[in-house]
Amino acid sequence: MRLAGQEEYGALAEVLVRGYEGIRFEEVHREALPFLPSAGARVLDIGAGSGRDAAALVARGFRVVAVEPADGLRELARHLHPEPGIEWIEGALPDIAGVQGQFSFVLLSAVWMHLDEGQRETAMVRLSELVTPGGSLVMTLRHGPVSPGRGMFDVPAQETVELAHARGLAVVHRSHHGDRMGRTGISWDALVFRAVG
Repeated sequence: MRLAGQEEYGALAEVLVRGYEGIRFEEVHREALPFLPSAGARVLDIGAGSGRDAAALVARGFRVVAVEPADGLRELARHLHPEPGIEWIEGALPDIAGVQGQFSFVLLSAVWMHLDEGQRETAMVRLSELVTPGGSLVMTLRHGPVSPGRGMFDVPAQETVELAHARGLAVVHRSHHGDRMGRTGISWDALVFRAVG
């Protein structure tokens, strides 16, 4: 399954990597930090981009499966972050068929907005299967103007909360903030869900 805008991300890989690596994991995901599991847990980073988040999670003692659909981004990330604790997989939602098992923490940073309505419904089913009972699913939703070729949808946070609730994922954190890379007109929702089933 190829996502809308995937080719654009591959073509702009070097430019995107510079931007992603210019801001620390702890700054981008400050809302998620209280929900990280104990060291040694299995973590899934879907849409891993430059590998910044996967590398930061490995440094915190987690075993990370990093999924990235754009070949150019994935190869640059693998070179930039060769940590042995990262397992790189080519794949994308809604199915990410190459990912096996369950994870205590699943991160979707700037991914959900690339899925259309039908894909979001299918993807939430898959995500609910990937999170261990008591585990956390962290998502960020982008709002604002879209560059041509990026293939994005402005997804309401409430729609995402309702989809998650229907699959046994309860929202435990919800906040809205400006763009942490300083881009004008762009804002984000941060959502954290706990698997209750």
